[in-house]
Amino acid sequence: MEKRLKRLDRSELVLLCIFLGTLRESGAGQIRYSVPEETAKGSFVGNISKDLGLEPRELAERGVRIVSGGKTQLFALNPRGGSLVTAGRIDREELCETVTSCVFHMEILVEDTLKIYGVEVEIMDINDNAPSFREEEVEIKVSEHATLGSRFPLPSARDPDVGVNALQSYQLSPNSYFSLQVRGGTDGAKDPELVLKGGLDREKEATHFLLLTALDGGDPIRKGTVPIRVLVLDINDHTPKFTQSVYQANVPENLSSGTRVLVVNATDPDEGTNGEVMYSFRNMESKASEIFHLDSRTGEVLIWGSLDYEKYRFYEMEIQGQDGGGLLTTAKLLITVVDVNDNAPEITITSSTNSLQENSPPGTVIALLNVQDRDSGENGQVSCFIPKNLPFKLEKTYGNYYKLITNRALDREQVQSYNITLTATDQGSPPLSTEAHISLDVADNNDNPPAFIHSSYSAYIPENNPRGASIFSVTALDPDSKENARVVYSLAEDIIHGSPLSSYVSINSDTGILYALQSFDYEQFRDLQLWVTAQDSGDPPLSTNVSLSLFVLDQNDNVPEILYPALPTDGSTGVELAPRSAEPGYLVTKVVAVDRDSGQNAWLSYRLLKASEPGLFAVGLHTGEVRTARALLDRDALKQSLVVAVQDHGQPPLSATVTLTVAVADSIPDVLADLGSLESPAEHDGSGLTLYLVVAVAAVSCVFLAFVIVLLALRMRRWHKSRLLQAAGGGLAGVGASHFVGVDGVRAFLQTYSHEVSLTADSRKSHVIFPQPNYADTLISHDSYEKSEPLLVVEDMATSIGKCEPTNKQVMKRSVKMQHIGVLNKKIKTKYLHISSH
Repeated sequence: MEKRLKRLDRSELVLLCIFLGTLRESGAGQIRYSVPEETAKGSFVGNISKDLGLEPRELAERGVRIVSGGKTQLFALNPRGGSLVTAGRIDREELCETVTSCVFHMEILVEDTLKIYGVEVEIMDINDNAPSFREEEVEIKVSEHATLGSRFPLPSARDPDVGVNALQSYQLSPNSYFSLQVRGGTDGAKDPELVLKGGLDREKEATHFLLLTALDGGDPIRKGTVPIRVLVLDINDHTPKFTQSVYQANVPENLSSGTRVLVVNATDPDEGTNGEVMYSFRNMESKASEIFHLDSRTGEVLIWGSLDYEKYRFYEMEIQGQDGGGLLTTAKLLITVVDVNDNAPEITITSSTNSLQENSPPGTVIALLNVQDRDSGENGQVSCFIPKNLPFKLEKTYGNYYKLITNRALDREQVQSYNITLTATDQGSPPLSTEAHISLDVADNNDNPPAFIHSSYSAYIPENNPRGASIFSVTALDPDSKENARVVYSLAEDIIHGSPLSSYVSINSDTGILYALQSFDYEQFRDLQLWVTAQDSGDPPLSTNVSLSLFVLDQNDNVPEILYPALPTDGSTGVELAPRSAEPGYLVTKVVAVDRDSGQNAWLSYRLLKASEPGLFAVGLHTGEVRTARALLDRDALKQSLVVAVQDHGQPPLSATVTLTVAVADSIPDVLADLGSLESPAEHDGSGLTLYLVVAVAAVSCVFLAFVIVLLALRMRRWHKSRLLQAAGGGLAGVGASHFVGVDGVRAFLQTYSHEVSLTADSRKSHVIFPQPNYADTLISHDSYEKSEPLLVVEDMATSIGKCEPTNKQVMKRSVKMQHIGVLNKKIKTKYLHISSH
């Protein structure tokens, strides 16, 4: 074939292609081209860009492509030249077999406009097949008494080419006994026959060898041959005869194997073997031989293979009946296959998308599909539909093409994906249907802001927490997906106690966990108000705020602080006075303490740890008041030492202790006398010390006089300062109550509990504090304290001392230095102001 094409004049072939390519059918939007079969790959078929009204460069830009519909891809588009070219070898005989006009149908899709154009390409036949015989050798039996002119059918040749390239004539090799005649059939076929033109003599020549040649009309002529062997038989003067010259039958395509189609019958009046007719097929196509079977004795035609209306709708065969003498006759057998609805519709998805934005408008195209049914008539009429509960619909476009489009807006947060079932049903009986599935994912659009689980949050953190400790965790959810759902947390900027909020707490932007950047102190501040922002990563981003209240929890981290009695700054120890006439329950003094903590951590209790005289004094558990537990006896020592413990109720509890010194005497002279009596055992040596005592008394008198003068000056100075302090601290009563439990009690104590005189004994360096006699349960009022004049008290003390007229020894024993008048008041006030400022 290739040599034959090379011999063709190339210029003539090009002109022929161009001429045939310009042909097209009018109407219905069809484009028609012609191309010879067996042309080389890439051969020009037609200018498709011109016929579509497009420029060649627009073919690729607009997505022009061939929709094969499941067929073999025989043609392709040349985007550069805008032409339709062959995509491979094209064999007309393979595509159309014996059909004279071979037309190949296809569709051209313009994808951006979703337009379909029908294209028909006629495959032109060339002489690429030689005539051929199915039989390798033909044997003919001829009676020796056969009359001249007797005809004997010969096998017909088959040429798949058409037109002039098909079978045109037969030739018989030269001989003296037989000639060749060709008889035209009803269907236009040429049936060769062997005609006896000379007498046969079996005794002279029993077998004759001939050669039958079939020729077509191509250029060059192709031919095929088959050898013929003629056997000369004894006389058999009757030829079998079929009851019908043509047998016809209509059979449905769904007949099962072994089913009888019809029975042929031929009769022969001869007797014996010359009258026994044997049946066989002649000139039978290979496809028919695989389907039909002929019983050689009964003449039954049976189905052996499977019929398919969509492949072959009509079969034409020749049946031969031959008797035992070698005489034969033929008849035609025509079988028409009747269509049965045995093919379900076919759904071909030409173009589709698997993802669609949720904000796409209604009418957005999702897929383009083609629906076909290989059956005919009502069996091939197809309808296509989808479930009604989906937000989609089908629209029919060109021919059997449908568009699947959205019917309403989509919401990914409600439905994230759809599995769309396409159903195609034909109108056969019973109807057949086919399903196809399209999976569509709804792509997310950032249309939802993050949402916190709660409208507000509260968190608690104990004070003295370690730096970097986790405080709390907030969570915001975003129903969007991917980046649109990735939440980033942050804190709104604020100023707390003069410092930015970022110096106190931080938040993990990914997890929403809050961390403490410093250790909190409940005594500095108790709560923080924060605003947490959750923002997604969409474009544009969406955010939500939520309030967070952070409360600092108190811990027992402060030891009780004793305000009274205060520790002196000169190294001496304070002394409280208890008269010997005091009855049980007499208020000696009061221990005042505070705790900077709050709640149970600041609830204080007092207890007596140690006493020099057990059972003499008792301490109030919650008041801290030191009272006499029994009446004082003469045998009780002048100096009593008490150790009082103050403890809070925290876990673990913290405590502090204070040591009190109590002097037992009814009055100041008694105190002095008692102080002197402590050394009375040494008086028996006084006679030797008279001189020393006189000197001592004189010295003490001088020192005492100087002390009184200095004391008066200091008192006047302190009185002046106290007046200034009262003027400056007049607003003390307006100071807000402290956070610490017990401060209000301290203020009341400072207003009501006061001592007026402070004396110091040189020998023991201890303060002796003389309260006014008080046997009641209440302390001295603030008014009485304000009215009392310390200077007058000192003067009275000096006068009383002068009236005592002591002896020399008594003067030495009773000499005291008067110091620090008003020290207690000043210390308590200073301590109170210090605590209130905190």
